[in-house]
Parts: sequence; structure tokens; C-alpha cells
Amino acid sequence: MNIANLAKMTVQDAALRRRQVLQPAGGKGDKIFPPTYPGEGRNAPPRHVYERRRLETKDVWCVLVDSVQSQANRLEECLLQAIADGIPIPHVIVDFSAAKLEGISRVTSLDAPHRVYDAILRDSLLGKEPFMESEIGKRLAKAKAEDASVLLEISPTALLFGAWHSTGEGGGLGAKFARCLISEIMGIDVPMEELTDQRTGEIDFRTAGRRTGSRIDPLGVLRKVEVFKGESGWGTTEAAAGKKAKKVRPSEINHGNIAPTVQPLGVTCDHLEHSFVLSLAALRRLRFGGGERDSAGRALLAALGLLALAEQDARGYALRSRCDLVCEGQTALELVHPDGSTEAVAIDLPTTRKLYKDTFEAAQSAGFKLSPEPLRLTPQPKLVEIVRKSQELALRGAGGEDEESGEQS
Repeated sequence: MNIANLAKMTVQDAALRRRQVLQPAGGKGDKIFPPTYPGEGRNAPPRHVYERRRLETKDVWCVLVDSVQSQANRLEECLLQAIADGIPIPHVIVDFSAAKLEGISRVTSLDAPHRVYDAILRDSLLGKEPFMESEIGKRLAKAKAEDASVLLEISPTALLFGAWHSTGEGGGLGAKFARCLISEIMGIDVPMEELTDQRTGEIDFRTAGRRTGSRIDPLGVLRKVEVFKGESGWGTTEAAAGKKAKKVRPSEINHGNIAPTVQPLGVTCDHLEHSFVLSLAALRRLRFGGGERDSAGRALLAALGLLALAEQDARGYALRSRCDLVCEGQTALELVHPDGSTEAVAIDLPTTRKLYKDTFEAAQSAGFKLSPEPLRLTPQPKLVEIVRKSQELALRGAGGEDEESGEQS
């Protein structure tokens, strides 16, 4: 594939897609652990997300292994690694180094939850101006699909993976861009158990897999030992624990045994499938000034999407603990024509890196102000202060928030 082929595709074709078969790194049939989400109802245990999908001539149970939102985050992470390797991808950096916050040196538009419109960037400074009040920020706030040039120049990944200026004018009706790239990983044909609620008669389904858990305390601390927890920490007396001391179990201060548990979590499946769709029709909804600029801008975004896919293939699919996947062979991309017919398209990492660099240079020649150097912001003092106070509370164990499992976009 070359830049001429890619530019032609963005003018007339429907999509570039791939369905890559994956297997657990431990071999076919090995148990994997998809993400868990809060269960339905009060005090419901965590659960995986299941769907029945139509495959060829039958319906089969499938499990969500990596959501569209999670895949977008992983592909952005791969692009950050490509940037570290010298690939010129425009992005924004908020530099926290001068603030000397524990564990935080910078946040970029590729790892901020809402990309270039995230509150972290909004509450930072470009020079001495609040970012969204600067000339660039005002252009970002007004950006539309009819002219998305500023996003292509500052943060093209926001156009590729979608972005929304939810705090913009009109009650969140500001700049909004739909995803042009959809990527998802599903486990196919999962053994399930059917459960009938004896009280209501309702039928539910859960995995046939099980996860066990337990811990033996090497110190042998027994549950019956009296422990108190208060403002001074914990102690074996109320006085030692300080103000607001209350009696707790040793397990609440991370001592003692953890009783064995069995939960319906973890799955086996026939195989896994990574589906990737880069919509060329969606790219055509984005405009950059007409003529050569439109063509160059869309080609750059298409090349960036292919680069993200190739970078992920090269880096592997180690998704989380006990969910390490490998490709089963290598499936070619398909170019989908307007009539639904397809043809194979071969890509690899060296090809996609060269293709992206060629489209980057072509976009510069078309008049886009693209720079290999990121746009650098500094956090406002109030942003630094809220992070510092949060870290202080966390160190004292006084965060006061419940953690929830699941994924975010």
C-alpha cells in the first residue's frame, strides 16, 4: 500500500476491516479473565459481560474481553510508544514536572480520558493563558466536522477515536466528533450455566468457569483478636488508635487469613476474535477546507488508524492479569468497496510507519501546520493543589470513595 492507494480509498471505498482470530497465550482452551463490571442489583457480585451473537447459522454465547473504549485506550498507548520511537504524531502534553507530584510527571492528549477536551488540559496553561481561552483553545471549542483542521493539527487521534467538548457552550452541545475507528475483542462460544431464580422464576446465565481466592497469614493473626482503627492508625486499644476509633476485624487492616472463596469468574472459549473497522465513509464526513486539504487530511487519519493497528500487533495482546493473547496466524485487512465486495490488503509495521510519514509530509505540503513537537501546557496552580490534596488524603487512607470495576472510554 502507498499514499496514492490510500488517498484513492478515502475517496471512494467504504471501510478497511479485519477479523483476527486470537487464542490464549497458554493455548487453546486455556482459561482467561475478561474485565469485570458491577453486578446488577444491590450487593451483587462482579460479573463479566455476555452476549448471544449470531455466527453463521447459530447463536452462540460470547463474552466481552476488551471493549471499544478499552481498545481505543490501548491503541492510543501504542501510538504513544510510536511517538517515543520518533514517529511524528501531533499531540498535547501537560507537564507536571515542576509541580513535583508523586508519580505524575506528565499527561498527554493520548492518555487523558476525554482526549484533547479533557479537564486536565482545560485546567492547564498555554504560556500564561488558560488553555481553552487561548487562540488554539478557542478554535478547538468551535471545531466542527465541517472544518476540523485544528484537531488534525493539534490532536488527530481525537478525530480517529472520537471526542466531545462536553463542557462547551450550549450545555455540552459544543464540539463533538464520532469515532471513525472501532476495535473490539470478544471471546466466542463460551460455556455457560443457566440459573433459575426459585422465587421469581427469572432465568439468568453465568460462566461455567470459577475463580478461587484465599490467603494464609504467615503471622497467624486470628480473627478474634481485638483491633481498633482511628485517626492515629490502628492499635489493639481504642486509645492507641486515636480519635474516632472503632472496632474492626484484623482483615480490615490487612492482617489475618482470608477465607477461601469461589466466584463464577473466568472463561474458556473456542477462540477469540479481534474486530477492527476503520470507516472511510466516516472520514469523508470530516472536512478540512476543501480540495487537496480534504484529501490530505483524510489520508493522514486513515494512515494513523492503520499505524495504531500495526503497532498493537507488534506489541502483542497482554490485556490484563491472566488475559494474555496471541494471534492465530495472520489475517490480512480487507478493503470494503461500496457494493460490499472486498479485496485483501497486506500491511506490516514498517509499511504503515512509512505510509504514515508520507501522509504527514503530504499534509504539511497541503498547508496543515503539523509539527513533530507536541504542544506543551503547564498545570494551573489550582489543578496542582487538588492533586496534591488528593494524594495526601490517599496516604492517610481517607479518600472516602468506593472503587468500581469496569472500563472507561
